Amino acid sequence: MTQERALLRDLVERYSPTGGEQPVAAHLVDHFHRAGLEANIDGAGNFIGCAGPGPIEVALLGHIDTVPGEIPVREENGRLYGRGAVDAKGPMATFASAALRLAADGALANTRLLVIGAVAEEGGSDGARHIADRYRPQHLVIGEPGGWDSIVLGYKGSLRIEYRLERTTRHSAGPDESAPEVAVAFWQQLNAWCTEVNAGKRVFDQLSPALRTINTRSDGFSDTVEMDIHVRLPLEYGPEQLRGKLGSWAGDADIRVVFGDPAVKAEKNTPLVRAFLGALREQGAQPRFKVKTGTSDMNVVAPVWGSPMLAYGPGDSALDHTPEEHIKLDEYDRAIVVLETALRNLDKAVAG
Repeated sequence: MTQERALLRDLVERYSPTGGEQPVAAHLVDHFHRAGLEANIDGAGNFIGCAGPGPIEVALLGHIDTVPGEIPVREENGRLYGRGAVDAKGPMATFASAALRLAADGALANTRLLVIGAVAEEGGSDGARHIADRYRPQHLVIGEPGGWDSIVLGYKGSLRIEYRLERTTRHSAGPDESAPEVAVAFWQQLNAWCTEVNAGKRVFDQLSPALRTINTRSDGFSDTVEMDIHVRLPLEYGPEQLRGKLGSWAGDADIRVVFGDPAVKAEKNTPLVRAFLGALREQGAQPRFKVKTGTSDMNVVAPVWGSPMLAYGPGDSALDHTPEEHIKLDEYDRAIVVLETALRNLDKAVAG
């Protein structure tokens, strides 16, 4: 087994649902230290590793938490099964492996790689929010599965709100609406409006609302209803813009924003994208550009850093969060070569 495949298996075997990332972060620190590289765990629990002399900083930002649900780790027919194999320990191991190869070869003359394994991406992206104001890299690569032969340029935004309404208990035979009825009407209004706005648009350009939970309770004198609502946002609707509209529909209800991040989409004509296109073609790929209907830590840091960016990583994102999550090991191997080559290309492109 190669050391790169061993690293991937080591990460996947360390079960790390959001809040339990410490074993993975500690293993990555040890892995970098054994290679003679600087590494630590920051105040949020993020893994931070460095390689290269600089002065141009390139952030390789992955995440080390997973959704809950432990999957027995096994290798079968050239595939590694386990929670996080795709989302997103495969991309994270790709980042670490490429960085260690480049450091061992002394291949970097102009760039410094900042390899970050963020915590809580599957939660509220606490790890990415912690680093957003602490670094200012000139280039950004997000570690998410998009396929070894593809470049992801954008992600939809996200607004998560908590709706809460408390009303005096109404008799079921009376004319007034109950608290649950008012809440359901609010949700239906949001859903209908999104359907109207979305007409004729592709999925990436649509508003996508989801009612995560709805709970009601009563003490005999007052009724309370609470909803957790998550809306995926297109480029044309920012979180505050939608928050204002929801507030106008809320009536007596309270709406609290849990988080709101805008949609992001990178430019194609940048030294970073060109470096990846050259690397992919060198490996015989016909590069594909993609945009994703989900979100990533790109949504958090890109508006702050304002740097050229893209997302890259092996794995089939259709397997994210599923009981069948697995990654093809040969594609993982190829992704390391692509990333290593792309970073070499970028180091040359930024010279002088």
